[in-house]
Amino acid sequence: MGLSKDSFSKQEKLTSKKKIEGLFKKGSSFYLGDFQVRHLRSAIPGPNQILISVPKRNFKRAVDRNLLKRKVREAYRLNKHLIDNVDDKSQHYIAFIYLSKQILTFDNIQTQLIKCLERLGSISAENAD
Repeated sequence: MGLSKDSFSKQEKLTSKKKIEGLFKKGSSFYLGDFQVRHLRSAIPGPNQILISVPKRNFKRAVDRNLLKRKVREAYRLNKHLIDNVDDKSQHYIAFIYLSKQILTFDNIQTQLIKCLERLGSISAENAD
């Protein structure tokens, strides 16, 4: 069963505790704009899996955290093609951690996420060779 180009399916959500622990222990990271991006390449083929985190320390109200997670998820859904086509032979585990203390507009979040995805694409293209 192929994934639709513009969907964000259950298979794309990183939910496994073992995979999340591995991502934070073995994965590498970089900071870009208001995001910290952690990533780990897996030898298993499959769709990329992502995790979105908005720290409670920065946003006390769950409503604000959920709003930001929805914005980041939508920006990823619209632009995931930037990273999906780079390396089809392996799966990537990615965590987007929102660091800003303000609620940014969707456009700001999307531009920053596009930069993050482009950088991830260049990193995975280097590692694929």
